[in-house]
Amino acid sequence: MEVAANQNALHPFDYAAVALYYVLVLTVSVYSACRPNRNTLSGYFLAGRYMHWLPVGASLFASNIGSEHFIGLAGSGAAAGIAVGAFELNALILLQVLGWIFLPVFIASGVCTLPEYMMKRFGGTRIRVFLAALSLILYIFTKISVNIYSGSLFIQQAMGWNIWYSILLLLCLTYLCSAIGGLAAVIYMETLQFFIIVLGSLIVMVTGFIAVGGWQELTVRYLQAVPNETFPNATCGIPRQDSWIMLRDPINSDMPWPAFLLGQTPASIWYWCADQLMVQRALAAKSLSHAQGGTLLAGYVKILPVFIMVLPGMISRVLYTDEIACVKPEICERVCGNPVSCSNSAYPRLVLGTLPTGLRGVMLAVMLAALMSDLSSVFNSASTLFTMDMWKRVRKQSTTKELLIVSKVFTAILVVISIIWIPIIQKTQGGQLYIYIQSVSSYLAPPIAAIYCLALAWSRINEQGAFWGLMTGLSIGLIRMALDFSFPEPHCFEEDTRPLIVSKVHYMYFAMILFWTTILLSVIVSLLTEPLPEYMLIRTTYRTRLDKRKRDDDDQPLRVEELELMMAAKRKAAENDMDGDVTKHADSKCVKPSLFLRLFRWVCSIETEPEKEQRLARDVQDRIDQERDPERELRLTREAEDYLSKKKVNTLEQTPRDKMILNTCLAVIITVAISLYAFFSVSPLSAEETEYLRMEAYNRSLYHTNSTS
Repeated sequence: MEVAANQNALHPFDYAAVALYYVLVLTVSVYSACRPNRNTLSGYFLAGRYMHWLPVGASLFASNIGSEHFIGLAGSGAAAGIAVGAFELNALILLQVLGWIFLPVFIASGVCTLPEYMMKRFGGTRIRVFLAALSLILYIFTKISVNIYSGSLFIQQAMGWNIWYSILLLLCLTYLCSAIGGLAAVIYMETLQFFIIVLGSLIVMVTGFIAVGGWQELTVRYLQAVPNETFPNATCGIPRQDSWIMLRDPINSDMPWPAFLLGQTPASIWYWCADQLMVQRALAAKSLSHAQGGTLLAGYVKILPVFIMVLPGMISRVLYTDEIACVKPEICERVCGNPVSCSNSAYPRLVLGTLPTGLRGVMLAVMLAALMSDLSSVFNSASTLFTMDMWKRVRKQSTTKELLIVSKVFTAILVVISIIWIPIIQKTQGGQLYIYIQSVSSYLAPPIAAIYCLALAWSRINEQGAFWGLMTGLSIGLIRMALDFSFPEPHCFEEDTRPLIVSKVHYMYFAMILFWTTILLSVIVSLLTEPLPEYMLIRTTYRTRLDKRKRDDDDQPLRVEELELMMAAKRKAAENDMDGDVTKHADSKCVKPSLFLRLFRWVCSIETEPEKEQRLARDVQDRIDQERDPERELRLTREAEDYLSKKKVNTLEQTPRDKMILNTCLAVIITVAISLYAFFSVSPLSAEETEYLRMEAYNRSLYHTNSTS
């Protein structure tokens, strides 16, 4: 705390940069609020499905890169070296798995949320509700709470504000920006923040390398970054022998390569390919080609975090070793307020220590951009899951107005729960925030990823197999997570008395076991029970994504959000014993609300447009009145939906030119990912050189400790 306070020297120019950032964000939000279809469910939750590849790709990156990445990736880089960058390179490939395998099925099935896809694939509602609830739990544990906590660390050190007041202000602004315009406001805001994040973090990276003396100096000095105050006869505070190796030893390491490839990668399928937060942005694209272009853009940009977050964290440890690499609890408590570790302070310490006046404010705006983009994304996705997959199951007759209000109230409840969880985050996984996120995901996400993979790839899996696979996997994962929180990791100088399942089974190996156990159990249960009706496989598996046959459930009432505005006036006319003339009713009953009520409706996205209702209702009603045949009416209703949205969104059509360009870029990005893994998995120094540098620094630290005691 004291160190951070001493470094707090923000200039008025710094505050001006932050103010300019907020003006830009609010301008974008207000612009989105003026869109004509934001007060419909499709417009609010899927941005009207007209996004191009650039905002889709920028949104995928910005919604993923939150303040927890700046704090967590840099912190893990400072504590354990470059290995944490493997998670970021892994995303290069998984994003393309989303674009080329998962997304075509989701688009062909015509769903709005992923739990809705599960209901269409398996039938029933229990899997849909279960997945929605589990996703919300993951949002609390791994997204909202860690964003709030990581944002508070930076703001506290940069500005000296009280943590809770700072977070309250940020939450209010983020909530307001995302609530005003829905997903379109979020995507537009994230596109702006995408450029701010990349530019600002590149500035920090360059100034950090200049301060440390370049790449060669960093490779040597990081291995010598041992704090002056340490414990004798212990490895506390000494950089790892494999600090410059990304995929490490299978047994005695924190990044075992078999567990990463066979466990962590399948588990990450949930986040990148089966999480509403990510998939919702791709579903907002105007076509499959634009969606795939967005995943390619996001994949290429995901190369940057290794250089703009992990390496700056390692630089920070070199420049401020006694603060960032502290091991004695009393010193860490004095420096950052956390007796476990101060590695999470690596990035803000580097920003405050190397950037000149004015640029600190720019970087503070970058951190706020990351915090707000990630939080606003989670807010929108969480409200979508709860509203569409849970609330509508309870209140099937709920109106658009009710659903939009419920979504905003629920978001506020999520925030409160997440704030309560923050104290637990501080004390887990040795103070490494990013490792905490990955470990919790490894306990809960593998069963979800396993079921989605089976749903797309294996037509024989049925509802019973999927449900019991999920339930069993969740039960096992919750037990391991409870043990982790009950038996926190000891300090390096303390004896490890945790149960063997916690101390000896790495969380990545546990994810591997959990993923394949769920698959095995689901297969067995599915083979022992009746298969699904054949029509439920139409356009819900990868093999049948292009199937043009009619599903038996296609004749069920459609969820046509765009028609709700029109039909609301018609229902109101019937309730007042009026005739079916919607236009007459709207003209006679339309009463202009007060200014306050109109402002409230505008902020909450529930304002109405009587003239638009009259025009659209008259158009649809005239066409339906031409013939009263039920099949004809159903067809006309579908045509009206296409007419209102001005496009057909459930199409997989691509031109040969688009396919050639996209597939070429796909081959290039996979090659780049593999090449980067190979490059960063070979240490730039020999084992003898590494050991000599580490021991020399350790002996120097012991001498300093003994001479001052």
